[in-house]
Amino acid sequence: MKPDELTARFAELTTAHVADACVRAKVPVRCVGLKAALPGRLAGRVLPAQHVGSVDIFLEAFGQAEPGDVLVADNGGRLDEACVGDLVVLEAKTAGLAGLVVWGLHRDTADIRAIGLPVYSLGSLPTGPLRLDPLPADALTTATVGEWAVSNEDVVLADDDGIIFVPAAQVEELFALAESIRDTERRQSALIAAGTSLREQVGFDEYLAARAANPELTFRAHLRAKSGAIEE
Repeated sequence: MKPDELTARFAELTTAHVADACVRAKVPVRCVGLKAALPGRLAGRVLPAQHVGSVDIFLEAFGQAEPGDVLVADNGGRLDEACVGDLVVLEAKTAGLAGLVVWGLHRDTADIRAIGLPVYSLGSLPTGPLRLDPLPADALTTATVGEWAVSNEDVVLADDDGIIFVPAAQVEELFALAESIRDTERRQSALIAAGTSLREQVGFDEYLAARAANPELTFRAHLRAKSGAIEE
């Protein structure tokens, strides 16, 4: 999917919709609760880079970037240093990137907000790195964020709930499922506003009676039969 189409499709969805679509499609739900330096949304192909103490790895990654990519900076989740600052973010913007996802901390928050490029991280800290470690051979091909290893075969999506990684090859399928889930939820919301409770919509009393007869029945299985979308 082209960057503009990816952004446009995701603009009408949330990471929650996509996470539920992953459950339905039996795709691993690769979520991480990062926060944005500036509220906003982000969608793009992963551009991985493992940080070992110097920003040169990011500059090297930018030289390989395609428009709309998202730098995924792996700093091992460290909370004792910031690995991304305003100059890196400004360079990313100049290189045509859509934003940055940092498994670690950023700094220069005010300047980053002024630049306006989305940056998601674990938070901020004034100090930069005070060390320089050996560079792994795969520093520009793989990044780890939380428990997830990602590459340029993945897409990252981000909003106020955090981030989710999905396989680039399955974006179309997952977006279609997510749009279906979104539409179901909107119908349910409209019905609640009009006076039909969610319990009525999903036949909750029917579910309780069925569960009494069959204790192995789950609410999720009941929802699937009812085409509900509140859990997946």
